Amino acid sequence: MKLALAQLNYHVGNFESNTEHIIKHIKKAKQNGADLVVFAELCICGYPARDFLEFSEFINQCEIAAQKIAVECIDIACIIGLPIPNHKTEGKDLNNSAYFIENGKVKAIVNKALLPNYDIFDEYRYFEPSTEFNCIEFKGKRIALTICEDLWNTIENPLYITRPMDTLITQNPDVMINIAASPFAYNHDEERIEILKDNASRYKLPLFYVNHVGAQTELIFDGGSLVFDKTGKLVDELPYFEECLTYYTLDDNGEISFDHTSTVKAERESDIAQIHDALILGIRDYFHKSGFSRAILGLSGGIDSAVVCALAAEALGPENVMAVLLPSKFSSDHSIKDAVDLVDNLGCMSETIAIKSITEAFETALHPQFKDLPFNIAEENIQSRSRAILLMAMCNKFGYILLNTSNKSEAAVGYGTLYGDMCGGISVIGDVYKTQVFELARYINRDSEIIPENSIIKPPSAELRPGQKDSDSLPEYDILDQVLAQYIEHRKSANEIIGMGFEETTVHRAIKLINLAEHKRYQTPPILRVSPKAFGMGRRMPIVGKYLQ
Repeated sequence: MKLALAQLNYHVGNFESNTEHIIKHIKKAKQNGADLVVFAELCICGYPARDFLEFSEFINQCEIAAQKIAVECIDIACIIGLPIPNHKTEGKDLNNSAYFIENGKVKAIVNKALLPNYDIFDEYRYFEPSTEFNCIEFKGKRIALTICEDLWNTIENPLYITRPMDTLITQNPDVMINIAASPFAYNHDEERIEILKDNASRYKLPLFYVNHVGAQTELIFDGGSLVFDKTGKLVDELPYFEECLTYYTLDDNGEISFDHTSTVKAERESDIAQIHDALILGIRDYFHKSGFSRAILGLSGGIDSAVVCALAAEALGPENVMAVLLPSKFSSDHSIKDAVDLVDNLGCMSETIAIKSITEAFETALHPQFKDLPFNIAEENIQSRSRAILLMAMCNKFGYILLNTSNKSEAAVGYGTLYGDMCGGISVIGDVYKTQVFELARYINRDSEIIPENSIIKPPSAELRPGQKDSDSLPEYDILDQVLAQYIEHRKSANEIIGMGFEETTVHRAIKLINLAEHKRYQTPPILRVSPKAFGMGRRMPIVGKYLQ
């Protein structure tokens, strides 16, 4: 049996595009002699469809698309993922399903059993878990077909009380196929490989795994589809962050052969390299799938906006990136020069709009209310909000999307201005700690200096008052980021973090700032997710809670 694995980029709710893309690859696989071509989980509608799934018309469109695809499956079979109605009276209205299509008809339906309901996942909100498991007969082979999480219950601390493969293995399958929608996080590729390797060696069967690639708003899917032999050895690893169609032959002894060169990596890519590639894909797909092409951002000369500008130029092309310098009376000459040097290095568009007269106009208008009160955060935030007004005006006038340049460290502790530097259409580095931003800058400069060296080495500053430095308000980032990671990503308590050797005052202060800033994070743009625990849809905290404050 010759299998083709189709690792493709889908668009949520874009049935015409998704269907055409799938049919195109069915035809290509057929031309190359494949017996079966395998697509990803919920490929028909895209993942995650979220509350689109509550519209009956949406579900009907999925079935219409599936039937169009079935017509193309003559002399070739395919596996596709889609939501279908649950016709049982009991339970949720839908199943997360896979169709096995052969000779123009749906030959078998497999429903997902283990429905993730943690972090970014909320599948049990929509789907009913399956309790029936059966293999599929095809070309003299018996296929154990599962959907994503159905193979993820082999870990030491299982989330579920059943393992679908424990039932399927009693039916003597010859091969396992798993279709998935597994989002990117910088540590997820290793975890994914270990889980699937364990399945292949546990059940002593070859395993073919197909994942999505592409971004859906804040979620990024990295591809990295995998093939394991029956001993659990990883024999092929599809490229990350790009589409791919590959072919394999499974013989009667369960041995796998293929013509292309295996891309199994001897050494994993560094976290920063993966984050870089994920953010490029995240920016590109956010714009392409939203129907926009041009980005704008405020360029300060600091490292955060420099990194975002460089990423956007790579993702969209420098000709589609507008960098706006918005100097105030507190902006240093070297910051302006650093920003100009970056624009020259990238070749992107740029404009300069001084905000001194604008902020002075606001201060004059407010003088009857402020009277002779000393300069403080109110005047600082006027500067930031003045910049946001100008950037958003250019968005409205010229059709740009504003890129938010706040990093995860700032977002965590609320070091930003609501309706000022926290505004934007998409937050590019909102899941990247400040220390990682420095690493990203070095990675971007790996072949030549793109981001000016001075933007990297100078002390971080918002430049909203004379001589201001981030360290005036926050602990040093190399300490702060470690505390943040332990609390946010590892869910450690203050006492546990202090027990690791961190200074008690710093820990309590950081955690208090995180919790007090929750109301700000509720009002920020979507954040491209690159870590195991990002702010946004995967981290749900009360705004008015008192815990750990």
